[in-house]
Amino acid sequence: MTNVYRIRVRGELACWTRPEFKTERFSYEVMTPSGARGILEAILWKPAIQWRIRRILVLAPLRFIQIKRNEITSKVSVAKAQQSARGGLPLDYFADEDRAQRVTLALRDVDYAVEAEFQMTSRQGADDNPRKFDEMFRRRLEKGQTFSQPYLGCREFPAIVEPYTGTPPPLESETRDLGYMLHDLRYSSKGNEPVFFRARVERGVVEVPQWEIAA
Repeated sequence: MTNVYRIRVRGELACWTRPEFKTERFSYEVMTPSGARGILEAILWKPAIQWRIRRILVLAPLRFIQIKRNEITSKVSVAKAQQSARGGLPLDYFADEDRAQRVTLALRDVDYAVEAEFQMTSRQGADDNPRKFDEMFRRRLEKGQTFSQPYLGCREFPAIVEPYTGTPPPLESETRDLGYMLHDLRYSSKGNEPVFFRARVERGVVEVPQWEIAA
């Protein structure tokens, strides 16, 4: 049993940061497959299933907005926090001395559709089956239920998620090369390995290769 699920994802602001930019945040023009997977998992996550993104559809013009914010440059270490808790003493921290202005080049008024499917994993239980998770996902999507708040790249950019019925259609006028895009992270005992693929919007559609053949 293999079903293709179509969801619509939209919001006021979004930022899926390109990894080649270190200090400043510069967003991809289109959400990454890993970002789309995170939204699907916010609706339904179970150890027994694994989401796979097939296509990402661009439903609104791609527009950027520049945001300047004051941010702190460091964070308290776990060891210092534990030491402070044991001693009952507050940590001395002065934000004014640890502040820097950073620029975020984000997207505004985004609107996408995601086509995806799930596969059963080796962690499925005796009572787990595709039909069970199919019914769970469709019911939760229709009711707007989520395990966590879906977001558009950054947690401060919440996403509106709903079923996609084909309206609005993909922007056929939108064709551009996106360069190398992050597909997802490959987890192993040796560490986390980022996997990239050559992404392109063709008449409003980004075809996402299968995980195994992404380079």
